[in-house]
Amino acid sequence: MDRGNAVDVGLAVMFALGIVGTVLLLMDSWGGASWVLTSAVSVVVGALALLRRRQRTLTACAGLAVAAFGVGVSAATDLPQEPGPVTALALAVLVGSAIRALPPARAGGVWLASLAVLAGTWLSGDGGVLVLATLAWIAAPGLGAWLRVLDRGRPPVDGPVGSAG
Repeated sequence: MDRGNAVDVGLAVMFALGIVGTVLLLMDSWGGASWVLTSAVSVVVGALALLRRRQRTLTACAGLAVAAFGVGVSAATDLPQEPGPVTALALAVLVGSAIRALPPARAGGVWLASLAVLAGTWLSGDGGVLVLATLAWIAAPGLGAWLRVLDRGRPPVDGPVGSAG
């Protein structure tokens, strides 16, 4: 198993455990079907994060769009604030991956879109979800840029840095 696949297996396990844990916590604290939106958004954005190497631009943009939808729905209804913990982690993976491998202009666009999603989260309320989403948003571009620098001069793991994918 190459290191890219090992990372994805680890992410998949974290996403699955995180989604189950979030469902249990929301069922206990909010009750009813409060867990459905968070779970659906987390599953979709997590799956996109696991598929990121196939088409980095598309998966990052789709993940950000799904997260923005979740933020809007949760702000307009009486549902837990989005993005949930798993979604925040998956977005960090998508944004960091985009910054690592996409051409600078495209990576910058993904980063700006992620800032818009974060701004929507800030406008929709406060609390632990906001703190987690903000920390993930801060970490993603830094880690992506660091990995981009480390990738220079090294054989690529999953395609050339700066490729259109």
